[in-house]
Amino acid sequence: MGRAFEVRKASMAKTSAMKTKIYSRFGKEIYVAAKSGVPDPDMNSSLKRIIEKARANQVPADIIKRAIEKAKGGSAESYSEVRYEGFGPGASTVIVDCLTDNVNRTYSEIRNCFNKSKSKLGVVGSVTHTYDALGILSFAFDDEEAMLETLIEFEVDVKDLEVEEGSMTVYVEPTDLYKAKDAVESLIPECNFDMLQSTLLPHDYVSLEGEDLEMFERLMNMIDEVDDVQNVVHNVQLEDAE
Repeated sequence: MGRAFEVRKASMAKTSAMKTKIYSRFGKEIYVAAKSGVPDPDMNSSLKRIIEKARANQVPADIIKRAIEKAKGGSAESYSEVRYEGFGPGASTVIVDCLTDNVNRTYSEIRNCFNKSKSKLGVVGSVTHTYDALGILSFAFDDEEAMLETLIEFEVDVKDLEVEEGSMTVYVEPTDLYKAKDAVESLIPECNFDMLQSTLLPHDYVSLEGEDLEMFERLMNMIDEVDDVQNVVHNVQLEDAE
């Protein structure tokens, strides 16, 4: 699982290279959560969790505050969650999650990304069955035994746990992500998480070269330019993950 995590981290860094994009995407998520419930994290668990995830990704407090204030101001903006699954160059597969106020526009833009990179959009479920859904928490800690005991005490379904150079990564069922977070914070008060999110990890990774690699990089770059994209996962092993 360690290798998968390193590849996943490299993928995240490559497809979300610009901080402004990350801020914009989290700002949109926070706005949606605040608008769909009470715009107060103490009274809205969904909002609270997204804010925690945003902070784990170093999103500035003023970005978070502006998104909440926008929701309080009664903005008429409305967003829908959509997922696109497709087949990239070689044996690559790609899953793109979007948050959009115009599904037709977003579909057209994502389809264009695939068409211009010798890739093909698939139907719902055509790719996700080759991925595992997991919750991932990463933070500074190295006592595996103490952490396992705490997670078990909190009845967290732990899939894997590993430590490397003082950093611990815990893999859990996605539904147990915030239960695991509570467990970690009970053992490490004011813990700073390097990663705190539910994601998808592929069963197997593939390597690309030549034109396939060029086309895949074009696909990733084009997808990253689509404003409605919130998250991208794929099964390509990147060189900077080695």
